[in-house]
Amino acid sequence: MSLLPLVQKPLTPFPSSNFSNKPKHKTQMSLNFTRRTTLILCPTISITLLSEQQNANAFDFRITVPDQTLEEAEDGIQNHAKNLLQVTELFEGESWKEGQKALRKSSALLKQDMYTIIQAKPGKQRPELRKMYSILFNYVTTMDFAARDKDVPRVWECYDNIVIALNNLMSRLL
Repeated sequence: MSLLPLVQKPLTPFPSSNFSNKPKHKTQMSLNFTRRTTLILCPTISITLLSEQQNANAFDFRITVPDQTLEEAEDGIQNHAKNLLQVTELFEGESWKEGQKALRKSSALLKQDMYTIIQAKPGKQRPELRKMYSILFNYVTTMDFAARDKDVPRVWECYDNIVIALNNLMSRLL
């Protein structure tokens, strides 16, 4: 019975200076800009966002131009294929950067033309043509990487493969 007075007593917290029954308020993170910071950031951000962006020298991943017709693709394919094969003149002169830029530009245009023509072919012919199309542009990508590394033997090996693949595909398309 001696425990009865202890049980009836209300629980009191331990005396501690750090203990508080009040809930802690979460502080929100706020950004305080001074006038000087605002005067510097606003024009800088607006110039960056509104400035004209230049195209990078990379492959153009658009498959086809929406307004391109089959006739336009057939008219342009010979010229674009010729431009792709003339890129070797730049690699012979060891103009690697210019060669890469010309390779990317001519291959992007040729890719658009070929895709448009392949899409116009009957459904049974498309899988084989797409496979040949894929092989050709894989060689173009490999040649681009070889030119970046300035690997002359690999550039010429890829060029030979591109010529063969291009001739095979052109004979099937036209």
